[in-house]
Amino acid sequence: MKLFYGEIFPEVKINDEEQTHISKVLRMRDGEEIFVTDGKGNLAKGNLAFEGKKISLDTSDIRENLPKFSTYLHIAIAPTKNIDRIEFFLEKATEMAVSEVSLIQTEKTERKNLNIDKLRKQSIAASKQSLRFHFPVVNDLVRFSDFIKTLDPKTTFVAHCNENLERIDLHEINPGKNITFLIGPEGDFSDKEIQLLAECGIRAVSLGNQRLRTETAGVFVAAWNYFKMM
Repeated sequence: MKLFYGEIFPEVKINDEEQTHISKVLRMRDGEEIFVTDGKGNLAKGNLAFEGKKISLDTSDIRENLPKFSTYLHIAIAPTKNIDRIEFFLEKATEMAVSEVSLIQTEKTERKNLNIDKLRKQSIAASKQSLRFHFPVVNDLVRFSDFIKTLDPKTTFVAHCNENLERIDLHEINPGKNITFLIGPEGDFSDKEIQLLAECGIRAVSLGNQRLRTETAGVFVAAWNYFKMM
């Protein structure tokens, strides 16, 4: 399946950047069969139609409301100082069916600015590569103190490295339809933040005996959830 991004309703339109990629990079030809998704669970099938520099789709079939993943996994993660690491996390988590990603600014977060548009484009690229028809939501950078006000403690967990505090094992969690995981920055959440989460009723989770990098912890949680869905 050659999958591209665009609009499905009110009419099928291939995204402008995708059109450039089709003609200039892939050098596809008139009449080739492709699929187009809007990332909202809709999929169009058809053949390419070249009209000068504009490329359209001669649509032969449209499928609406394709099934979503059985679990809605929301990972809230502090962006790393090296942006390549958070980009790696986002790509792999997207491939493994994460539904939403929030970037949180904690006390120890070193990176204060993010190119969210670039991250969203990378999530779209990873979605196409893995044949996802529901793209993940990538939220703007938000302060930790503001983010935790939105959480349901019954379905939210935090992975931190403080071995002196009570943490349950990951295998003790039975994923429901909605689950949120918080992953801290390099240097972990501060004691104040961990205490605040505990006061909110959010349970802490151990990801094993090894100390994982921020992006590794995020990928680990995504993989755990993906395995549970299989």
